[in-house]
Amino acid sequence: MPPSNTETPATIDLIGEDLLHNIVARLPATSFASAACVSRSWNLVCERVLSRPKLASACSFNRSYQAAVEEVLDKVLSEPIRPHFAIVSIGGSYESNNIDSDDDLEILEEALELITAALGSNVQVITNRPSGIIGRDVFSNEFKEVELGFGEENDSILLIVGFLPGLKVTTIPLRKKYDEQETFMIDEFVTDIREFSTSVSGCNSPAAIIMFGDEFHGSMMTVMEKMDYAMSPETVIVGDTLSQFRCTNKAQGGISVAVALVFAVDRNKPPGIGETQFHAILSSGLSPVGPTYKATSVIEKDDYETWIAARREGSDENIDGETILNRVYDEIGDRIRDRQLCIGVTKKRKCSINQEKVGCMTSLALHGVCGNYQEYFVVHDIGIKTGDTFRFNFSNTNTALSSAAAVSSHLRSLNQGSNNTTGGDKREVFGGLIFTSPDASFFGQPDVNSSPFLDNFPGVAFGGTFCSRVIGRSVLTPYIKEFQEPKAVGCCVHAYCAVYLVMSYTMV
Repeated sequence: MPPSNTETPATIDLIGEDLLHNIVARLPATSFASAACVSRSWNLVCERVLSRPKLASACSFNRSYQAAVEEVLDKVLSEPIRPHFAIVSIGGSYESNNIDSDDDLEILEEALELITAALGSNVQVITNRPSGIIGRDVFSNEFKEVELGFGEENDSILLIVGFLPGLKVTTIPLRKKYDEQETFMIDEFVTDIREFSTSVSGCNSPAAIIMFGDEFHGSMMTVMEKMDYAMSPETVIVGDTLSQFRCTNKAQGGISVAVALVFAVDRNKPPGIGETQFHAILSSGLSPVGPTYKATSVIEKDDYETWIAARREGSDENIDGETILNRVYDEIGDRIRDRQLCIGVTKKRKCSINQEKVGCMTSLALHGVCGNYQEYFVVHDIGIKTGDTFRFNFSNTNTALSSAAAVSSHLRSLNQGSNNTTGGDKREVFGGLIFTSPDASFFGQPDVNSSPFLDNFPGVAFGGTFCSRVIGRSVLTPYIKEFQEPKAVGCCVHAYCAVYLVMSYTMV
């Protein structure tokens, strides 16, 4: 019988790991996920492709809501990624598909369902409506900063998706109970965060938190003061105090007035996974003006404003509110009555969580000035007490631009660290977020927010939102020329500023 000429057919398994790595690294996320399920060897190759953290972001300005969602999803999923979390920011005149609903939040619910369906039910998703967005256009690849109204010309969706090996991520809502006072359940909120972090890392404070609050339901300043007391100084917290939102985990027994996207280090992370770090840098547009005052009489009006009578510290003479404001404007050097003013109040308070031992803390709280009435001047928000000291601050474009330049210089040092080839640990910046005040009241000119990031990390994914007031805890302030408050006094809610959250990875 003649010998057979039949040869064993070639299979894709014979192409070699290097070529397979090259192929799967070019796949879109859904095909990449399928490739990881082919065999154990393929899965190992896919694990190597996604061995480092990754952030992806995209903006769509399509006036069709469904098309906009599809465009940002297609863009962020065009490369290999296994999402752990997603943040979806929506603006403009998009309307819900539910014709029977007149609730503006319905569009956030629909977006939450669409994104969850595309990314998977295990992905932590937050949808929100900020005052504007910053991000890269899905088609032009151009960075755009758009302050949002509610007209068709501002229709936009920003999607940020993150993959963070070595960390565990969850969403935790802050509830507001339906009772006579409709009280915030802040202690329970802090406890939930601590318990999650402890279960994951063995430490009761997480590495970082991104928060979205809805101040239509009450003061986020009070929430942040208690979180500042309860968390380790190393825990970075950033976010937006005034943003309607929806999230993966729903509050039970009340409504959600804030949500925390919590990042905790996994003590059981696989060997070979490096360390993800969060760096928060503050660019401030505030300059102090005038002497320090002491509040002599404080009247809270509902949950929204406070009337203050005061005297100059070291003096016994009370000064009426109109006179105080006139002196401030005189010292600024102009009579522009729409000049943005706020007071920085130094608060010394007793604090505790649940039944823990009562402690003391000192914090700095910024309250916007909104006018005067008889002997009082009026500020936003509550929580000020008789005897508290404060100083006026005003929004200053020159300060803001100098501060932004200092932030860019600091980011440059992070960039230089990421290119370290002299030995030791090697750090690389892989993504970031920006939470910033509107350009008009901060920089005095448009499209400045992105420049510190773009100048230093042109190929790195990031996105951001415009906020009325910005959350920034454990933030570095590289520009201190005008900053005259004691360094030991921390401020968690800022005005006329930008907070840059930079994510870096140190390889082992």
